[in-house]
Amino acid sequence: MFKPSLLTLAISSAVSSVFLLPNAALAQEEEVAAKNKSLEVIEVTATRRSGSVQNAPLNITALDADIMKDQNINELADVARWVPGLTITDQGGRSGSPIIVRGLNTNSSGPSSDGGTVSTYINEIPVSVDMRLVDIERVEVLIGPQGTLYGAGTLGGAIRYMLKQPELDFTSLEVYGDLFQTKESDSLGGEGGFIFNLPIIEDKLAVRASLNVYEDPGFIDYGYVVREPGVSLPDPDWSDSSAVSNNLKNVKDANGETTTTGRISVRFKPNESFEGTLNYFYQNQDSEGRSIVHYNSLNSNNGLSDVIGKYESAYRFEEPREKKDQLLSLELKADLGFAELVSATGISSFDADGQRDQTDLLIRLDYGYEEFPAFSSFTREIEEEDTFTQELRLVSQGDSDLNWIVGAFYNKIETDASSKEFTPGFGDFAVENFGASQSRPDQLEYFSVDRTEITESALFGEIGYQVTEKLDVTLGMRLYQYDVESESAVDFPLFNTLFDDAAPDAISLNFEKNEADDNGSLFKFNAKYQFTNSVMGYVTVSEGFRIGGSNGLAPCPDPLPANQAGCGSPEEMLYDADTTTNYELGFKSTWFRSQLHFNAALFNVDWDDAQIAGATDVGQLPYLSNAGSANAKGIEISTRAILSDSFSVYATYAYTKAELTSDAPFLFNADGTDGAEDGDRLPGSPEHQFSMGVNYQTDVFNDKTLDINYGLTAQSDVITRVGLHDNGETLPGYSLSNISAKLTADAWSTTLYVDNLFNKYAVTSVRRSDADITSANGADIQRNYGHYINRPLTVGVKFNYKFEI
Repeated sequence: MFKPSLLTLAISSAVSSVFLLPNAALAQEEEVAAKNKSLEVIEVTATRRSGSVQNAPLNITALDADIMKDQNINELADVARWVPGLTITDQGGRSGSPIIVRGLNTNSSGPSSDGGTVSTYINEIPVSVDMRLVDIERVEVLIGPQGTLYGAGTLGGAIRYMLKQPELDFTSLEVYGDLFQTKESDSLGGEGGFIFNLPIIEDKLAVRASLNVYEDPGFIDYGYVVREPGVSLPDPDWSDSSAVSNNLKNVKDANGETTTTGRISVRFKPNESFEGTLNYFYQNQDSEGRSIVHYNSLNSNNGLSDVIGKYESAYRFEEPREKKDQLLSLELKADLGFAELVSATGISSFDADGQRDQTDLLIRLDYGYEEFPAFSSFTREIEEEDTFTQELRLVSQGDSDLNWIVGAFYNKIETDASSKEFTPGFGDFAVENFGASQSRPDQLEYFSVDRTEITESALFGEIGYQVTEKLDVTLGMRLYQYDVESESAVDFPLFNTLFDDAAPDAISLNFEKNEADDNGSLFKFNAKYQFTNSVMGYVTVSEGFRIGGSNGLAPCPDPLPANQAGCGSPEEMLYDADTTTNYELGFKSTWFRSQLHFNAALFNVDWDDAQIAGATDVGQLPYLSNAGSANAKGIEISTRAILSDSFSVYATYAYTKAELTSDAPFLFNADGTDGAEDGDRLPGSPEHQFSMGVNYQTDVFNDKTLDINYGLTAQSDVITRVGLHDNGETLPGYSLSNISAKLTADAWSTTLYVDNLFNKYAVTSVRRSDADITSANGADIQRNYGHYINRPLTVGVKFNYKFEI
């Protein structure tokens, strides 16, 4: 049952606070006071130089710690409502949050949506992590290709998490907590932690540490999990309640997560010319399952389709996944007088161990598994990734009309992944019914191993010149080279034991090696014109790229074996790098003594050799290929304003038209049937996005401040496949509202908030397509196709206390 106490408390507090609005007699006094207020100036370093957002000649949004705290921003998905052109679909902790910028996506709207078109950074180091926004100085979001300064993976843009630096002269301890209740969840959720800063040698050496634990109990039930794999019937007589309860169990709130985030930083500044910071970052995310439901996603002949609820998944196995990210980085800065020398070194690792329901894939392959009444299958997947990054750069200093940046970059990524599919009970069934000679105790049906080493190196630079007092021109270039080496092997142990007389514990892996390499150059042109002290215009032409490589597939033999196999054809073995070229015209303006910011950008992005995700013809193994060309064009607008001493507002709008610009007949099928065509819309992001927020602030109880925030986000419909081919569907647009009331004193604050105020039920993306339940083998029992949904109404209370030490 949903516990209404927190909801009642939050809404009543917010509504009662409205009566504190100033009456007409105070309006004139407020207007005078407002003249002394101005929008805060947020400093960014996205251009590798320090400067304000309003002075940076590129499309950048920056959120500082105060904004994130006031707007209840806790993760990257929350950031998107502030950034026009950025689409982040929150798919729960297990799947992460796909990032799409300016509609640059050719994959489905599901887990593989982004495909790595946006790079994420912690300070100076590229790290692929969806981190909790704890002890963050600011988040910088760069929209548009950033290839010259940021390298591979920035086809659409870059996102930088800038950690708070240790303070050299101030000791502080901050503790905080959050308690929340989500409708449809049986338990309370919470978050808590601390931040500690300690100068060891005043003004020279300091340490900063933080620890955060986030506990989300989940809100989706896995209501039909098999009790005993290989024995229990996954599809019993749905009209017989005792048969259902004897074979299946209900796992409540099975999409929850526990995320622990911590870091420790040591900063050393012996003099004004040198500074070094050593950071260690850690995040462990233990997820219980997917945020996918099967409501209206099952075959009409499936008896389960009539009974499954709106917040239920029909997977046969629980799907936990534990992910661990670590980063050790050393950042050094030296003032050489004529230039600043920066060295950034990073060693990062990623480890994941997960389980998922694999039953549907094996039934879909039509090898007879469904003839076993108790057939169900699960996969265990282990991933390991180690990365070393080194960047050196010189950034000119001084008041000369000429400025420049020159640098070198090196990155090495080593990955090792394995996948094991288990089919409990099927081996014994095959011995009894298919004439097999013997079974395997572990019932290991499929085993694959993939190892990859990617090395990227680059030289880059920019040179800028102040042509006149108002006109600045910048040219940038990056010369890059990458090498990819991979090896992979696949085995079918259960089949070999059943029918080829292999030993019951035999594993045979014959590794196939593949190599790929490429080199190239990226260019950038930027011109900035200062029309007035408060109005600046810019034009940019920039390029981005993404590394190509090997799919790590074993080549298919000729002829193909009669038994089950998984392999790649010659055209499925390798994929090429893809590139984007961005043409952008924008302006930034500040009005009424910095009480109004209004920024806008027109863009046109050409995308060549777009990488797409697919499945091999033999064995349905995942692989990447290239799909011709595409284009995205549109407009992005953002504005913030102080209306009075009490009221401030923000709003963003983006229109994006993203479509193919050449035919892609083999995008979905090897025979070219139902292929994509020139002009087909790209999937995964809306054409229209809008957000707005209103803040009301007033003094209460003599010495305290009350902030009431209301936020609205809205988007138009999204399609799930290019041009709605391949059983694509249209997901309706929707809007969400949030409201909060925050009371702040000198040392503490407390916030009551309601997210998804009107409890909107919205489908955000889809896994696979309804072809699974209409035309695939075993369509009447398929459960793979499903929909991601948004979080229901959530009510919470936060507190924060900062000790004086």
